[in-house]
Amino acid sequence: MRVLVAVPVFNEEAYVAGVIREVRRYCDDVLVIDDGSADGTAAILNTIDGISVIRHPENRGYGQSLIDAFAYAHRHGYDWVITIDCDEQHEPCQIPEFIARAAQDDADIISGSRYLTALPGNTDAPSDRREINKTITAIINDRLGLQLTDAFCGFKAYRVNAMARMNLTVVGYAFPMQFWVQAVMTCARICELAVPLIYIDPTRHFGGILDDPQSRLAHYLEVFENEMARSQDSRDELAGCRWSRHSSR
Repeated sequence: MRVLVAVPVFNEEAYVAGVIREVRRYCDDVLVIDDGSADGTAAILNTIDGISVIRHPENRGYGQSLIDAFAYAHRHGYDWVITIDCDEQHEPCQIPEFIARAAQDDADIISGSRYLTALPGNTDAPSDRREINKTITAIINDRLGLQLTDAFCGFKAYRVNAMARMNLTVVGYAFPMQFWVQAVMTCARICELAVPLIYIDPTRHFGGILDDPQSRLAHYLEVFENEMARSQDSRDELAGCRWSRHSSR
């Protein structure tokens, strides 16, 4: 089983070297997607040997970084890609847990959940992020027949062949709104894996109108409804999809 760990980064000079060092303790194959960083991130990446880097000449969005990671993994013959954020809010030491869960070979998407299990050391999420996550997760579960507890966690493992069946085009932070619809429409098998809830810097922002919680929620809902409408002809596939839940803790 060939596994790639993909790390999207944007202006992460404070964290990138340490995160990559920790990730490489658990996986030899690491891809960093530098989404047009304007700080010292690119220079730091140039000093790290043994990793692959995709560089966007300008900021194209978190979703585009993931889309590029899936395409890279498919081109290079990987079986699984694990995505982990670069702000120290995910713990690389859990990468083996995702790999072990993938090796059970009964899931296509292993989605980290910060709310599946109360873990020692959990912190509090900023209230607007927690409420939006709760609202969106409930809507996704109701409309798609899922049982998610965390719709937005970026710590995930994806079966590469399953991702190749999707047509993902949302390039920004609303990427999960399209992703979950297409995951169901392509009958991807989904489970969750408990991960800690860690917020080191609650002042980090999304940028533009997405910094306003109501505008962010409205944008997420618009993308979700657009994808549901686009997938209207595939609604009959919902009945054939399976859900399973797994927690390693």
